[in-house]
Amino acid sequence: MAWLEPTTLEGPHARLEPLSRDHTDGLIEAVKDGELWKLWYTSIPAPETMDAEIARRLGLQAAGSMLPFVVTDAGGKIAGMTTYMNVDAANRRVEIGSTWYAKRVQRTPLNTQCKLLLLTHAFEKLNCIAVEFRTHFFNHQSRRGIERLGAKQDGILRSHQVAPNGTLRDTVVYSIIASEWPTVKAHLTYQMSERAR
Repeated sequence: MAWLEPTTLEGPHARLEPLSRDHTDGLIEAVKDGELWKLWYTSIPAPETMDAEIARRLGLQAAGSMLPFVVTDAGGKIAGMTTYMNVDAANRRVEIGSTWYAKRVQRTPLNTQCKLLLLTHAFEKLNCIAVEFRTHFFNHQSRRGIERLGAKQDGILRSHQVAPNGTLRDTVVYSIIASEWPTVKAHLTYQMSERAR
C-alpha cells in the first residue's frame, strides 16, 4: 500500500476530494472568476489548458509524487485546486502547493479550512516530519497567507525557476515541523471558531 492514498477531507467550510477529469467544467468556471491565469507571478491554468493541467496532475499522482484535490465550498460548488506535492515518503515530507481559488472564495474561511484539513491529515495520519510551502517572492498575498498559518520561512531559493514569461523566479520556502503542529493546530482551530461567529 502506498504511503499517500487518495482520500476525501471535509470540514464545515470546504471539502477536498481526489481530482478527476469529471471536475474539468467546474474548474474552468472557477478559474474564470478573477481571471486568475493572468497573474504573472504564479502558474494557474487558463480555461483552455485546464484539461492538460488535470492530466499533468493525475500523471504525477500515478508516479507517486503528487496527490491532487479539487476544492468545493460549503455549498458544494467547485472553488479551486490544491495538492500534496513533492512527496518524499522515505522522509515523511510533503509540500502543500499548486493551490488556487476562485476570487469569490478568497479571503473567506475556505483556505484556512483547507490548510487545517491538509495539515491535520499530514501530521496525524501520515505522521509527517515536516510540511513545506513554496511561493514566488512577489506573491505577497500567498506569503502573508502562509505566514498566517504559522509556517516559518526556511529561506529563499534565488533564481530557482524560469517562469513562463521568461523571468527568473525567486522561491520563498516555508515549513511547519511536527513539533510545531500542536500550536499551529490550536491557532488554526481558533481562527476557524472566530470566523464562524
